Amino acid sequence: MLPLAALLTAGTWSPMRDLEITVDTLWDGTPAEPSEVVHVRLGDGGDHLILTVDAPFHADPPPIEARGSTWRLWNHEVVELFVLGMNDRYLEVEVGPHGHYIVLQLDGARNPVQTHLPLDLDARIEGERWTATARIPRTYLPLGADRINVTAIHGTGEERRYLSWQELPGNGPDFHRIERFGRVELP
Repeated sequence: MLPLAALLTAGTWSPMRDLEITVDTLWDGTPAEPSEVVHVRLGDGGDHLILTVDAPFHADPPPIEARGSTWRLWNHEVVELFVLGMNDRYLEVEVGPHGHYIVLQLDGARNPVQTHLPLDLDARIEGERWTATARIPRTYLPLGADRINVTAIHGTGEERRYLSWQELPGNGPDFHRIERFGRVELP
């Protein structure tokens, strides 16, 4: 039997790899500024999907609520993960630099059926960047989960910016365009 290193070198076996996504465009496909680019990694944590965020910190005003589950987090600086499964059921996970989050299960576009699901989140601001790691229970994922989108929002007023991994054509940013989510194999 070959040792693991030899199997990897021979290309005959490979472990499940993390899914790495770079969000470097605005919602309409226009290139984002280099200072706005967000990196997201999805990894296998056994009975959890591990979401890791590395994003620029724009110093937007934080929510007034204490860290934890926060309604309308999308009105603040945030990175969002959408995971779509069968029958238009999807999960929305939003995380912010100050330790706020919101987790929703939806049945059809913009139709939440579960809100404020608990999430194990560690978020930290480190200079001009912020990082977050969230452990998403796989039980939250919709059956047949195989399409996603990752989005980011920052800025206030006229300076508000909406980034999206998948292009969302239309008159304005609508992150619930589930037909535009990208097909992936989750770790």
